Amino acid sequence: MFNLVGLTPHLQPQEINMSGSDVQVAFITDENAADPDRLVTAARPNTSATMAATTFVGGGARNVTVTTAGTSDNAKTCTITGTDVFGNAITEVITSTGSAEAVAGAKLFVTVSAVECSAQYAGNITVGSGSLCASAVAGGGRTRLKGYSIVSAGTAGLVDFYNGTPEDGTIIFKAQTIGTDNTTIDNTIPDEGMLFKSGLSVKYTVATVVLANVFFA
Repeated sequence: MFNLVGLTPHLQPQEINMSGSDVQVAFITDENAADPDRLVTAARPNTSATMAATTFVGGGARNVTVTTAGTSDNAKTCTITGTDVFGNAITEVITSTGSAEAVAGAKLFVTVSAVECSAQYAGNITVGSGSLCASAVAGGGRTRLKGYSIVSAGTAGLVDFYNGTPEDGTIIFKAQTIGTDNTTIDNTIPDEGMLFKSGLSVKYTVATVVLANVFFA
């Protein structure tokens, strides 16, 4: 999924040259901090916002935040349209409060094609990335998790392994990073591995993972 140099995504899994093995590995890393105006810079859109970008730095999936500067925008909404980790179309409605603050969505978007506002905001808003990250390991079909090697960042946190996507799937397996920077956790799944019938994706929080190698077949 990703290579480590410059924390740039690498979206194609790599086959491991092992005799008699069909095991592949997905490289996952996204240490980029939340960016509150990545998608929409400060503006007061009436309906459709002008997009400054449609993907996130690092290329993986992130949750979306809407930050308001005014205090008179309670219950106004932004509808976020884009795609999930498997390339499926998804939407999410993020509702602003009456305070000048950021409201974070829960869905994980790889791309965002549009931000539609329910009404013009009283003050400027920005739309950007939150601290939740996700990535596809193997999308759409039967996949067996064979093992993983996770390099922990400075904060402990969970790495969730989903059967399907974080939006529509279920968590089958969880791993825990230990919060000691650059400490590696290795685990091999016994027998034939753990079955994910609807494809495999992972979700974690920024600052908990430096790099993960996920082995699958």
